[in-house]
Amino acid sequence: MIFRKISQFVLFTILVIALAACGSESKSDDSGNAADKSDENKGTITIGQINWPENIAVTNMWKAILEDKGYNVKLKLIEMGPQMAALAEGDLDVAPEIWLPVQDKSYYKEYKDEANFFEEPWYENGKVGLAVPTYMEDVNSIKDLNEHKEKFDGEIIGFEPGAGTMLVTEDVIKEYGLDYELVDSSTPVMISTIKKAVKQEKPIVAPLWKPHYIFSEVDLKFLEDPKNTFGGVEKIYMATREGFSSDFEKVSKWMKNFKLNDKQLGELMVYTKNNQDNPIKGAEKWVEENQDLIDKWMK
Repeated sequence: MIFRKISQFVLFTILVIALAACGSESKSDDSGNAADKSDENKGTITIGQINWPENIAVTNMWKAILEDKGYNVKLKLIEMGPQMAALAEGDLDVAPEIWLPVQDKSYYKEYKDEANFFEEPWYENGKVGLAVPTYMEDVNSIKDLNEHKEKFDGEIIGFEPGAGTMLVTEDVIKEYGLDYELVDSSTPVMISTIKKAVKQEKPIVAPLWKPHYIFSEVDLKFLEDPKNTFGGVEKIYMATREGFSSDFEKVSKWMKNFKLNDKQLGELMVYTKNNQDNPIKGAEKWVEENQDLIDKWMK
């Protein structure tokens, strides 16, 4: 009887110790996993995206870089006007593409006190204007357009309404007294319309910009702009919401160090274009091949 009680006590003691050990291991694993997750996920950054080739390329590049560093990155497809408003309201972290001094000057003036516009551009060789196919030898200046209105059906084929270049094109129509309608569409529709017209050697005029892969695929020329309404060389800047630099100090510093030249941006655009269905794959490949450049931004 006594032996049985002792045996039961011993078994009970062993069971308690075993359960305690399991609980201790479980707590250790949970805390370890939580720590790992905390290290891996350094916060969520939402970047505004517009369906422009260079924008798709750069936003996916940053997604690839930052997710490799442990951040969660969301790309939010949103047109320029709403994008700047969302940035000012704090609903968006990063607006990666502001063209200055001309194209997006209206947005800069409106939101400069509500968002943080970077002082230095990440790209310094932009150009914007009205473009036509090179086979249109009689149309070389914006001033020539009214004379050839019937050829173009009185239409300038545009892209997303609200984009800075679309707003400037409206100014160009007024400044030059053009009897034309600026047709809203989307960037993919505009590009496909240009390609189709060039293939059939038909007249077409559209507001375009460099860098853009369309210039390597079809022969186009910018029309002279004697009144300089589109401006000269445009530079591309980033902007972030108020408080972003304190919430994501390292990322803010990296983005301020970010620079691309024509060759680098051109290659990045090709990589993402070749992976149109999943541009992040192209961006990841470019990031892998340009790690030395990216390391400079991370200093």
